[in-house]
Amino acid sequence: MSETAAKAPGSTPGAADSNRWKALVFIALAQLMVVLDATIVNIALPSAQQDLGISDGNRQWVVTAYALAFGGLLLFGGRIADLWGRKNAFVVGLIGFAAASALGGAATNEAMMFGSRALQGVFGALLAPAALSLLAVMFTDAKERAKAFGIYGAIAGGGGAVGFILGGVLTEYMDWRWTFFVNIPFAIVAALGAYFVIREPEGGRNRNPLDIPGVLLSTLGLVALVYGFTRAESDGWGDSVTVGMFVASAVLLLAFVVTEAKVKAPLLPLRVITDRNRGGVYLSLGIAIIAMFGTFLFLTYYLQIVKGYSPIRTGFAFMPMIVGMMVGSTQIGTRLMTRLPARMLMGPGFLVAAVGMLLMTQLEIGSSYASIILPAMLLLGLGMGTAFMPAMSLATLGVEPRDAGVASAMVNTSQQVGGAIGTALLNTIAASATTSYIADHIGSATSKSQQQLVALQGQVHGYTNAIWFAVGMLVLAAVIVVTLVNAGRPDGTPVASSEEGAEDEVLVPVVAH
Repeated sequence: MSETAAKAPGSTPGAADSNRWKALVFIALAQLMVVLDATIVNIALPSAQQDLGISDGNRQWVVTAYALAFGGLLLFGGRIADLWGRKNAFVVGLIGFAAASALGGAATNEAMMFGSRALQGVFGALLAPAALSLLAVMFTDAKERAKAFGIYGAIAGGGGAVGFILGGVLTEYMDWRWTFFVNIPFAIVAALGAYFVIREPEGGRNRNPLDIPGVLLSTLGLVALVYGFTRAESDGWGDSVTVGMFVASAVLLLAFVVTEAKVKAPLLPLRVITDRNRGGVYLSLGIAIIAMFGTFLFLTYYLQIVKGYSPIRTGFAFMPMIVGMMVGSTQIGTRLMTRLPARMLMGPGFLVAAVGMLLMTQLEIGSSYASIILPAMLLLGLGMGTAFMPAMSLATLGVEPRDAGVASAMVNTSQQVGGAIGTALLNTIAASATTSYIADHIGSATSKSQQQLVALQGQVHGYTNAIWFAVGMLVLAAVIVVTLVNAGRPDGTPVASSEEGAEDEVLVPVVAH
């Protein structure tokens, strides 16, 4: 997505001139749909779980199946877009996403639901890199390109807030199924608009052969890793299948690294991740997202099941975190990025988020929203927003122009994989703590109402146990940043062409919620 990529052979400035701003409308609409989908389903999850009879142990697969398919296939999706043509990949991704959404809305059992979510992730992984690439090749003027990416980035940030509220409105006044069906008109309008409006400059395709072994090894390795965490909940950490999954994951991911070092056109050139700054950013972001995604799930259940909030009220309850994120990224992160080294924003940002998490470990059945959840969410949003902006800019700092797209996809991959692992791991920790709490206390509960109280106390005990773990993850992310990341000072001297690539990518988290 660098200057070089943007001005590929044959992509004369006038090639898509007349339609580029119209094209931005349809690309932004597609981005809004993908971001909405990440948060809208969270709010609808308790209702869907009840309707479809999904067990507590399996419920995180509604989130995990999407995040894992999306994260595991993002690099592959980017390469497919390079081979097929970005416009083709974009339109196919939209049509597939609409079909998968229709399947999810019509789901009659948990298998259909999980399958539709995985399919949404597959087509999302085709759609997202194609959208980014289209913006880079259609906006060849540096100032216009920055503006276009800024608009795209604002939609990525604000879409999460819309998702929480829209999810609440649809679930409460219509049905949870509409949180899936709502994607269909978005996708159809964006696909038709893209088909008729976008004229992709010629000559910008990457004709290198596909790294099929790399795709298979990375995807299977990540699936095994998340499945291992999920099995641990139902069968324990010492279960032979659980251990087998972790071993298989380690072997597959190691084989992926060895393969990427040897093939001529690797899916992920190792030079992208071996740089200490970029490696530090990918690792710390992934770990921080592990903490955040799991906590979203618990808070949704705490507010709806323990506190009795309606879906729409739950949606509005998440707003302080979104506000905090937007203030942290636009007012703090952006303003201080040019004055301070990146680690001086990212490290404290993760620690502020950890303090927010620490507040949430105090949750009890009778806790008030205003005294614990509101300040916790504000701090979490402020901290993550402040850390996010320099992380995005560092992710492509110093990369060769041909690697700028892959470097950007790696940020999104670390977010999605972190989200998938976080949901599975924290759900496992919470469920184990809940089970042992109820086993210890149920004997003293004589009446049915006392038993129900113990069950609710057990749930909250499970949530707070997992949130303690999330606090530790955020502190670890801060330590990694301070230890590994040593770039980002205003007097730094990154490669000029790479810096342009970084400018392209700075504001475009694919799913940050």
